[in-house]
Amino acid sequence: MRAYDRDPLVGRAAENRRVATLLDGARAGRGGALLLTGEAGIGKSALLDHAAEAAEGFRVARATGSEFEQELPFAGLHQLCVPILGSLNVIPEPHREALRVAFGLATGVPDLLRTGLAALELATAAARDAPLLLLVDDAQWLDPASTRALAFLARRVAADPIAVLVAARVPGTPGELDTLPALAVDGLSDDSAGELLAARSPLPLDERVRDRLVAEANGNPLALLELPRAGGFAPPETSSVPTLIERGFQARLTGLPDEARLLLTVASADPTGDPGLLWPAARTLGIDVSRAGAEAAGTGLAEFGTRVRFCHPLARSAVYRAAPPAEVRAAHGALAEATDPVVAPDRRAWHRAQACGGPDDDVADDLERSASRAQARGGVAAAAVFLERAAALTLDTGRRIARTLDAAQAHIDAGDTDAAADLLNTIDAAVLDERRLARVDVLRGRIAFIRSDGDTGPALMVRAAHRLSASDPDRARECFLDAVEMGLVVGRAGGLIEKIMATVRAEAPPPTSPDVLDALTVLATEGHHAAVPLLRAALATPLWSRRPALASMIAGEIYDMETLAALADWLVRTGRESGSPTMLRLGLAQKVVGATLTGDIGQALAVTAEEEAVAEATGGTPLIYHRLHLAAHRGRRDEMLTLIEAATQGPARVTNVHWTTSVLHNGLADYPAALAAARRGVEDGELFLSGAVLPELIEAAVRCDEPDLAARGLDALTVRAEASGIPAALGLAAAARGLLTGVEDHYREAIELFEESPLVPYRARAHLLYGEWLRRRNRRRDCLVHLRTAYELLTAAGADGFARRAATELRATGERALPRATGPAHETLTMQEIAVARLVASGAMSKDVAVQLFISKRTVDAHLRTIFRKLGITSRAQLRDHPGLA
Repeated sequence: MRAYDRDPLVGRAAENRRVATLLDGARAGRGGALLLTGEAGIGKSALLDHAAEAAEGFRVARATGSEFEQELPFAGLHQLCVPILGSLNVIPEPHREALRVAFGLATGVPDLLRTGLAALELATAAARDAPLLLLVDDAQWLDPASTRALAFLARRVAADPIAVLVAARVPGTPGELDTLPALAVDGLSDDSAGELLAARSPLPLDERVRDRLVAEANGNPLALLELPRAGGFAPPETSSVPTLIERGFQARLTGLPDEARLLLTVASADPTGDPGLLWPAARTLGIDVSRAGAEAAGTGLAEFGTRVRFCHPLARSAVYRAAPPAEVRAAHGALAEATDPVVAPDRRAWHRAQACGGPDDDVADDLERSASRAQARGGVAAAAVFLERAAALTLDTGRRIARTLDAAQAHIDAGDTDAAADLLNTIDAAVLDERRLARVDVLRGRIAFIRSDGDTGPALMVRAAHRLSASDPDRARECFLDAVEMGLVVGRAGGLIEKIMATVRAEAPPPTSPDVLDALTVLATEGHHAAVPLLRAALATPLWSRRPALASMIAGEIYDMETLAALADWLVRTGRESGSPTMLRLGLAQKVVGATLTGDIGQALAVTAEEEAVAEATGGTPLIYHRLHLAAHRGRRDEMLTLIEAATQGPARVTNVHWTTSVLHNGLADYPAALAAARRGVEDGELFLSGAVLPELIEAAVRCDEPDLAARGLDALTVRAEASGIPAALGLAAAARGLLTGVEDHYREAIELFEESPLVPYRARAHLLYGEWLRRRNRRRDCLVHLRTAYELLTAAGADGFARRAATELRATGERALPRATGPAHETLTMQEIAVARLVASGAMSKDVAVQLFISKRTVDAHLRTIFRKLGITSRAQLRDHPGLA
């Protein structure tokens, strides 16, 4: 008989089987994760306990989220890793240091990109000698940093002997855990509930009372067991199940001596469960710990051993909420006194804050210092909470407002725009000077931008600029530039950018020296010929580091592919060195776009996999715009539809959507759809990206017999291309001119201009357009040369839509497009397998690949076995020479 078959939980056969499958898989080296969801008291904790008992031969580590600890960064992950920290010295030094810093064991700023991978490395090291079971209860109360690390780890144990079992309350399950396999734990049937009640009830019950209790508990096991202790039950329309359960726990406090009740209150106020804090705090309050401890333990609410542990998280909540406010403050005050200010200054500050009955500047200063420490350790959410509480305890109005604004900024940085907006609403605008009013506008503008609230974000930035124009003109220009950048990113129709630029021209204070805002103003008023030198000069300033997104838009506008590539490399390098996931992901996305435009489909797919890994490691959502480019380039209509839907849900460059959609449909020869998208792209992106959309507009307009529209597009494209002077831009204009005029020399000129260009897909498209033109003039021999060249280049570049167009043209001549002797890897490998294959082919070892892709070394080796099988090879040396990876 297997361990998990013994003494099974009542009414949980299906749940037991899922747990058994998880454990069996981990025993066999096929790790996995399972998320248990359900209401409070439904039996999730019992399933975790049962799994721990069933895991014969496993190492077991567990953690429990704490309602009182969820703002302290990495607190939950530290709790989970404590039992396996003996393996810390086995993992690579960078990962070892990342965990030490995250857990406060060493000074420094936690590297969010490495902490999740370091936790995975620690878990896999701990599982070398025996399979590992990781149990996490009440995950809804984990701090965000721990939740991200846990989700990252749980999604990457498929090749390791590790089982991860997580329990979380619904509603309230953190979004990062949503991608884990889930099992909803429902209520017990009436028969199972009756069986459980009969077996566990401390009181003899007649049949009518038992049936009423079963009905009242509504299948919730904990409610079923606590209702008799609560002296019966309440009408269902007046109390939720958790309230009934808490009432049952609070009933155990009835008749308890005051000292025992106070001891339980102190225990409930301390999330660490550390007896080294509880007993000194209790003595500070004059509690006889020997007698009171025995009396408190007798209630069954808590155990007082090497760790203080309540029988259920709701029991802790029930005790805490039942205590009078003065008693709660006294408990926190005693715990603050017992907490070492050197070892745990932030926890001490938090207890001091909870002990305050009114404003206290000394405690507020302490909280502000804690906020600074939290921000230094990557705990922006914790910093926001500390600052918010500090503001509430501050007497001086000016300092209180300053701390409130800082707290709102921290909430925005942490992604909690609702909390930030609520804080800003508490500020009385009548007492603010113009500088602080401007800051409020800036904060509200950022909130509106994040929420995709139409034009509100740019408008608030403009208002902030107006407030600062007289007192701080340089900062005012920065606010105007914020408005422009937001408008470009939002990219809505209706002339938003034109309105913003008109305001800038009329109202922005003059620059002390030429700057990027000045260059953008010239572009809007005098056109590309006048603005391109200024834009190039702006790219030579520190714009890269201050506004990398804007810098990339400017480089794209002037067709400066070299600067775009250099900017992407700089972003990736700087992101890795600084540990900034935002900068790294932006750089990786830029590299994908660059690789797509140059036809390196393998690199585009591999880097996309890396960006997704970084997003997952840091709890972000994968960026979309580079994936739009990639899907359009590959002719993936269904994938594009999914990405477009996601892109239009948040702040996205809508012109990017229209550009890539027009590329997709031109490749698929759906010219009316391409024309509709290109029209919108040109309308929405007057200043930026329309230069890239124009070639698609011209081709689609010519195919749809709209020569006047094509002619206007060609005029605009020619101006941009001539102003840039870059051969590839001139090649785009020449190819478009050939389409419109039908003059053969224009096609030839385009091919010559693209000859040395790295933009392989556009070079191939120039051959395709010329080949199509030649075929329609029955010049079969001439057209075959260009159509074959186009087909081979487009196929190698993974531009499947345009390649099919070339193949169709070849068939129309009586030729057949032959497939490559060795298919490119992107046709057979997954995105992550391509990333692994390319890195290994470049000479990287498995451990280095694991670090770069945020997966375990065992997963890398598992991928390699699959890659070898799919490509029909047997060694890394063969991988390096495989033509399909070229």
